[in-house]
Amino acid sequence: MRVDVVTIFPEIFGGPLDCSIIKRVRDSGLLDVRVHNLRDFTTDKHHVVDDYPFGGGAGMLMKPEPWFAAVESIREDAEPPPHTVFLTPQGAVLTQAKARELAQRPALLLLCGRYEGVDERVREALVDEEISVGDYVLTGGELPALVLIDAVARLLPGAVGNEDSVADESFSEGLIEYPQYTRPRSFRGLEVPEVLLGGHHEQIRKWRRKQALLRTRERRPELFEHVTLSEEDVELLSEDS
Repeated sequence: MRVDVVTIFPEIFGGPLDCSIIKRVRDSGLLDVRVHNLRDFTTDKHHVVDDYPFGGGAGMLMKPEPWFAAVESIREDAEPPPHTVFLTPQGAVLTQAKARELAQRPALLLLCGRYEGVDERVREALVDEEISVGDYVLTGGELPALVLIDAVARLLPGAVGNEDSVADESFSEGLIEYPQYTRPRSFRGLEVPEVLLGGHHEQIRKWRRKQALLRTRERRPELFEHVTLSEEDVELLSEDS
């Protein structure tokens, strides 16, 4: 997968892209991330990317010209054309399902806004999709872009050594992950649940499923509302009623 990023702060991406799974995936050739400085696509000597908004208002707005130049240049170089995503609080919230969908695409182009936003014509003419990482305001789209890259990169085939860990983790089925334990068996009076010590795989599977259901219902009821319960799920939950 190729991911192009357009930003006025390319230095933000240096550290996170050079660590852990993302670095390994990049080194393996599964992921090609290219970060572009929006100022390189300006035509004035001061490399200005913002201006005052028509109609007045607080703050500055990012100009359309450099965005159009950047996106058009990247699209000419990329094959196939990338799916263009604008990171903004106005977008649909990034979910695990959306990350899986994006991971199927061969190329992404991520646009990171700043200041009070971008000229609306950028959205209208260049953007395929708007994505948010939550209902709060950040200083720019760079951190959301890194979150999106991380969420997508680990879903690429071969990115994670144990594919089962990706299938089992939180939100893979719309549920929070079940609790997990490692040695020692007893620590400061806190014990590992007995069911995990017996080696009975079916009992362990049911316990984990039940815990995931209970945790999601308790901690993320808005997610639980959309979970399709199997007959076994209903039976597991009824044990506590």
